[in-house]
Amino acid sequence: MTNSQTPSEDEKLRKEVEQTFHHGPDKFNQNAFSHIKHVIGVVSGKGGVGKSLVCGLLACELSARKTKVAILDADITGPSIPKMFGLSGARIVVDPQREMMIPAPSAHGIKIVSTNLVLEHETDPVLWRGPILMGVLRQFWEEVEWGDVDYLLIDMPPGTGDVALTVFQQIPLDGIVIVTSPQDLVQMVVTKAVNMAQQMKVPVYGLIENMSYLVCPDCGRRIEPFGPSQLTKAAHQAGVEALGELPIDPALAASCDAGTIEDAAPKGLLSAAVDCIIETCAASDATKSS
Repeated sequence: MTNSQTPSEDEKLRKEVEQTFHHGPDKFNQNAFSHIKHVIGVVSGKGGVGKSLVCGLLACELSARKTKVAILDADITGPSIPKMFGLSGARIVVDPQREMMIPAPSAHGIKIVSTNLVLEHETDPVLWRGPILMGVLRQFWEEVEWGDVDYLLIDMPPGTGDVALTVFQQIPLDGIVIVTSPQDLVQMVVTKAVNMAQQMKVPVYGLIENMSYLVCPDCGRRIEPFGPSQLTKAAHQAGVEALGELPIDPALAASCDAGTIEDAAPKGLLSAAVDCIIETCAASDATKSS
């Protein structure tokens, strides 16, 4: 409080800031050429846990169930989704009549929008400050002709920075999946991510633990290079569901580098998470229509 502010003015300012944090500005507008039924955020409290991989695998599993799937790569300064889906060198085209961007389709028809698809070279660094990042995110939502989409997955940047906050505040999320790893330290950042979602009144479907183990190629024994799984403990402490563990899989990693994740994604690997998403969204639809 400054010397010129009265206690009542300070309290009013505090409430305004709190309201903005909890409710945010008006939502982004969905254009007339986009009919998106459900929006799912894929979140991690820190980088390096394989969030984009999980996002890609969720998209593959949903697509395998004959649903219409799209990915908005909101990891604007560190996008990896296009390479994973074999779109290195691809570019988003613009419909000259509607002046709308058209998502790049993957080999199996998953629609993808990412900064790497608008840059001249995918290795060009994205040296943009917050306001420009927010503008790009708005364009990816409002100025893209998404068409009919059952599930739009948003690959969020790690942490709780400007872009993540904007997604929570201005895009109508149905819920989020949080990606974690076995280290004890991750429990703290998981709790932060859960707390952020709760403050924004966004449901948390649950946790997926990546890099939980690897299988010895010689004897088939399960090896835990980062220590025992923390999934059950972290989920219990955060008060959310444990949706599954993912192994370290060199073959899957190689397929992501080669852009063939859709062909290599193990069927049913994330079935529990996808079941949860589909069932929760269906229940929400039933409630809205009743």
